[in-house]
Amino acid sequence: MFSLRNLPTPGTGIRTKFGALLTAFTLMTAGQAFAQEADFPAEDLESLKKEVLKLNRDLLVLEEDLLFPAQSQVAVYVSMDVGHFFDLDSVKLHINNKLVETHLYTEHQKDALFRGGIQPLFKGNLKSGEHTITAFFNGIGPEQREFKRAASLELKKTDEPAVIELRISDAGGKQQPEFSVVQWPAP
Repeated sequence: MFSLRNLPTPGTGIRTKFGALLTAFTLMTAGQAFAQEADFPAEDLESLKKEVLKLNRDLLVLEEDLLFPAQSQVAVYVSMDVGHFFDLDSVKLHINNKLVETHLYTEHQKDALFRGGIQPLFKGNLKSGEHTITAFFNGIGPEQREFKRAASLELKKTDEPAVIELRISDAGGKQQPEFSVVQWPAP
């Protein structure tokens, strides 16, 4: 009988794991026909399906850990407070003067930000040390004029994950939007 216990262990290559997952998934999708033709017990098929789903979850977690190790991880989010003085169109993110992410906003996404949502903009890796994070905001400002502003942060990256927030807020006294780049404290 087929068992997922014989599949590669976490120390083996990720390609081997994906190949094993593909094989198990193929068996799972062809399961009903296989069960009828070979008198394969339905309980064993359900058990196989559960093991495949568990393996898939484990592979996704492993892939995340391999691609973004905690000691070099950096995540950047966008938030907006009220938005009376600024209608966001796009954000460009530069790290150490290199463009790493650009995002054009839809009406639905802007509405979610106005209602308090926080949008993940970028997730990547940075070595420990000094880095410059710069965000360029484009949109429509007061009096329906095109508005372009930048905000920067000098980041001292340690071995802890870094979380950065790009904040857009209204300055009521100035009747202008304000833009800031803020690092969240380490957990």
